[in-house]
Amino acid sequence: MSETHSEPLPVDKSVSIPRILVRITFLLQILLGLTFWSGNAKGLVPVHVVSGIVFVVSLWALAFAANRAGVSRGLVVFAAVWGLVIPALGASQTSILHGGAHWVIQVLHLLVGLVGIALAEQLATKATAAA
Repeated sequence: MSETHSEPLPVDKSVSIPRILVRITFLLQILLGLTFWSGNAKGLVPVHVVSGIVFVVSLWALAFAANRAGVSRGLVVFAAVWGLVIPALGASQTSILHGGAHWVIQVLHLLVGLVGIALAEQLATKATAAA
C-alpha cells in the first residue's frame, strides 16, 4: 500500500495568495467604508462583512505561513490575535457610542483595519525573506 503525502504549498504561494486576497479585500473594505460614511449604499454592509471575513482569514493564513517560515513568534501571535480584534470591533461597532460621538468608533474601526493590513504586509515580507 502506498502512502500519499500531501506536499505543503511552497512559501511563495502560501504567502502570495493570501497577500493578494488581503490587498483586494482591504481596498474593497476602504471603498465600502467610505461609501457608508457618506450615508450611501447601506445595503452593501453584507458585502463588507464577507470581505472582512476573507481579509481576516487571509491575515491568519499569512500568520501561519510566516510561523512556518520562522518569522518572529511575537509578530505571528500578535497578528493572529489582531485577526480576532478586527471582527469583534466590526460586529459590535453599531452598538458603541451612539449619536454624534459614533465617528470615534468609525475612525477606530478604520485604524484597526490599517493595522491589519500593515501586519499582513509585514508577515508576507518577512516570510518571503526567510524562505
